[in-house]
Amino acid sequence: MNVIYLDNAATTRTDPEVVEAMLPWLTDEFGSPSTLYTLGSQAKQALETTRESLGDLVGAGANEIFFTSGATESNNWAIKGVADALQSKGRHIITSQAEHHSILMPCKYLEKRGWEVTYLPVDSDGAIDPVELESAIRDDTVLVTIAHANHEIGTIQPVTDISAVTRDRGVALHINAAQTVGHLPVDIDALGCDLLSLSAHKFYGPKGAGALYIRRGTRLTPLIHGGSQEKKRRAGTQNVPAIAGMGKAARMARKNLPAEVDRLTSLRDYTIESIENNMEDVRLNGHRAERLPNNVNFCIEGIEGESIMLSLSYPTGSDEKPVFISTGSACVSGSLEPSHILLAIGVPAELAHGSVRLSLAKDNTREDIDYALRVLFKVTDRLRSMSPVYKRTANEGASKSATANCDECEAAG
Repeated sequence: MNVIYLDNAATTRTDPEVVEAMLPWLTDEFGSPSTLYTLGSQAKQALETTRESLGDLVGAGANEIFFTSGATESNNWAIKGVADALQSKGRHIITSQAEHHSILMPCKYLEKRGWEVTYLPVDSDGAIDPVELESAIRDDTVLVTIAHANHEIGTIQPVTDISAVTRDRGVALHINAAQTVGHLPVDIDALGCDLLSLSAHKFYGPKGAGALYIRRGTRLTPLIHGGSQEKKRRAGTQNVPAIAGMGKAARMARKNLPAEVDRLTSLRDYTIESIENNMEDVRLNGHRAERLPNNVNFCIEGIEGESIMLSLSYPTGSDEKPVFISTGSACVSGSLEPSHILLAIGVPAELAHGSVRLSLAKDNTREDIDYALRVLFKVTDRLRSMSPVYKRTANEGASKSATANCDECEAAG
């Protein structure tokens, strides 16, 4: 691809090895895993192999892994399933104000049906306070649902401290790990959670495949009813090609994880430092250190993030590459409202409109970043020069970004 793709928190490019692993299940090995003849038994074995691979990746037993269509379904299943199974015990759920919409919307759904939901505040970095969580737990609380790391600003939650509270109080804990599985070491026992959601397309697997880890003994009812697939917990013929691809992606992630975490963390810090050194009036969003190794999120004063994104996506010069970034969560990129996550961490609404997210992946290089930054600085200067709300006094002169000095910026241009 003759583009610079920096929107990997939204989705990643399916690895060619993953595609290759999927192909037999789309062609010759097309059987249903619910059948007893050879084609079916081979497909069933592919499912069990992936179950083991996902279990190895997150430190779970294979029999605790249940396939879904992705993290959104897994999140819905965890929240609604626990709510339905435990409603005789209580009808109170706790989450945070800065969650993904696939957490917030199921909670809103339950509120309309008589449930109470506490939306915990987050600090200026986007983290919740375990002490506040403990204070919010009531006798009728049945579930706490929190992201392992924020999809937009990258902050990693203190999950082990959170689980210490939920275990002490006997409350089920669900972790949305869509952004961390395959990008950070994830261990079920270390996290202390009862349920965990993941999605294949976030770690170089195919779209349409995900899983929910369910700790043995955790009570929840099915979300989808029908056949007896997934031990009668999730009906419907499994997406064997995508699940096989997810298994391959999981095995690759486990093998490459330590080195890739180090590489991406270094590249992330270089990107943050370059932006802060070469642009005025910017704000880093999320915790500076306790954040995803591939996440960079800034607010740029005086211009809208959408304008930056579109300008980078459609370069004016014939010799320029498109640079693809995000203004936040891809699921709500069509909204005119500022990010609810940035508002939750205290960013003023007018500044929140100027947010951009660069999320890195294994294909990105230092040269990619230098090229993207050079174009970003150029676009920012141009948009600010036309902005009616961003004004600098004459003696300030041109912005620092006009003379950006990142290592490869000149070479990239």
